[in-house]
Amino acid sequence: MGILQNLYTAVTVLNFFFAAAVVFLERRNVGVTWAWVMVLLFLPGVGFILYLILGQNLSRRKIYRISAENRLRLQALQRAQQFRFTESRIVFNDPAMADYRDMMYMNLMGGHAFFTQDNQVDIFTEGRTKFDALLRDIERAENHIHLMYFIIRNDVCGRRLIESLALKALDGVEVRLLYDHIGCSSLPDGFFEPLAAAGGYVAAFFPSRIRYLNLRVNYRNHRKLAIIDGKYGYVGGLNVGDEYMGLDPRFGFWRDTHLRVSGGAVLEMQRQFMLDWNLSCPARAIEEEPRYFPQHAGFGQVGMQVVASGPDQELEQIKNGFIKMIHAAKSTVSIQTPYFIPDESLLNAMRIAALSGVDVRIMIPSRPDHKMVYWATYSYLSDLLKAGVKCYLYEKGFLHAKSVIVDGKIASVGTANIDIRSFKLNFEVNAFLFDSRAAERLARIFEEDMAECAELTPGRYKARPVHMKILESFARLLSPIL
Repeated sequence: MGILQNLYTAVTVLNFFFAAAVVFLERRNVGVTWAWVMVLLFLPGVGFILYLILGQNLSRRKIYRISAENRLRLQALQRAQQFRFTESRIVFNDPAMADYRDMMYMNLMGGHAFFTQDNQVDIFTEGRTKFDALLRDIERAENHIHLMYFIIRNDVCGRRLIESLALKALDGVEVRLLYDHIGCSSLPDGFFEPLAAAGGYVAAFFPSRIRYLNLRVNYRNHRKLAIIDGKYGYVGGLNVGDEYMGLDPRFGFWRDTHLRVSGGAVLEMQRQFMLDWNLSCPARAIEEEPRYFPQHAGFGQVGMQVVASGPDQELEQIKNGFIKMIHAAKSTVSIQTPYFIPDESLLNAMRIAALSGVDVRIMIPSRPDHKMVYWATYSYLSDLLKAGVKCYLYEKGFLHAKSVIVDGKIASVGTANIDIRSFKLNFEVNAFLFDSRAAERLARIFEEDMAECAELTPGRYKARPVHMKILESFARLLSPIL
C-alpha cells in the first residue's frame, strides 16, 4: 500500500505541475486552457500523454521561408492592390461586388490574398466527376503537376491516381505529390514507389522522425490542392479514396463540394503549394520560375481570392472571412459543414444575423463519422435554434461539403470546417468567390440538398434522449480541444 500511495502522490504532484504549465506557460484561449486542465485532473498520467499528442503549441515563428527577392516582389504587388482598393480604382466585372470591397481588402491585408477576376469556375458536388476531370487534366499536362492532399487511400482510386502520375512522369512531365503524414498514416510501404521510380517527387508534411510513430496530431496539412501546368487548379473538400467516390458502404453517397478553376487564382494556389512543398522538402525546393506562373489571360469573369490559414499565423483569416460574410448578409446565410464546433465569435455572428431577420441555415450530416465531435456539434445547436437559426440534417449519405453562401452573391468553398481545429490547428485553404452567378449556383445546390434533409426543429431537438444530452454536455466541455 505504501508504494501505491507514494506513486499516487507523485502522479498528483506531477499533474499539478503539468496543469500549471498549461495555465501559465501556454497562454492559450481560456476555453482551451480549462479543457486541458480538466483532462489533466480527471485523467492523471493519461491526460498528460494526451496533452503531448494533442496539445502542444506550434511556434509562432515564420515557418515558411521566402527569398528576399520574392518577398519584396509580393510586398510590392500587395501595396499596388492595396492602393487600387483604397482609391476605388478596381472596376468589378460584377457591379454588385463593389459592396464587398472591404471584405476583399481584409483578405488582402490579413491573408495576403490577391484579388483576381478573370477566373472560370466549375463546381463538383460529388467525387466521380471531380476525379474524372482531374485525371483528364493530368493526362493533358505538358510541363508540371502539383498535388497536395490530406488523405490518400490504398484503394482503387488512390492506386489509379499514382498510376496516372507515374505515366506522366515517364513522359517527362515534372510531378510533385505532397501528402500529410498523419492523414496518410495507413498507407503501406512502397505505395508511392511507382511514382518515385518513374521520376516523380513525393514528400510528407511534418513527418515523424520515428518511423511509424507520429504523435503530432495537431498542425496537419488539411489542404487539398491540385495545379496542372499553372493553368488549372482544384480546391475543395475531396480527398483521394473510394469513400470520396461514394463507394464505401459505411457512408454511402458522399456529398462534397470541389472547384476546378482556370485564371489568375490558379497562380495563388500555385504559390501556396510551393510554400508547403519547400517547407516539407527543402532539399528539392522549387524556385519561382516563369513556367510555374504562366502569364495568360483568363477567359472567365469570376472574382476570387485564395485565402490560406494555419497555426503559424496570428490571424485566423478564414474564420475572419466567414464572420465578415455573415455580418454582410442582408437576406440569407447558408452553411454546409460536416463538423460544427464554432468559437464564440462565429456563434455570435450567426445569432446576431438570425436575430436581425436574416434567414440563417446550417446543414450538417445526420450520421456521425466521429461521435465525440458529433455530440459536441449538437451541443452548439441549442443557442442557434433559440435565435431562429434553421438546422438541416443531410440524410442521403454523408455530407462533407464545406461552403458558406451569402445572399446568393458571395460564397466560400474550401477545406476548412466550421470548427476550432480548422481555424486554429490545421493548415487550410479556401476560395472566396465574389460573383453572383457562381454564388447563385451554389445557393441552388444548397436548396437541392435541402430536399435530402430532415429539419431539426426546436421541438425535435428538445425531445432527444437524456443520455444524448449527457454526452453532449461532456463533449461540449472538451470541444475546444477536439
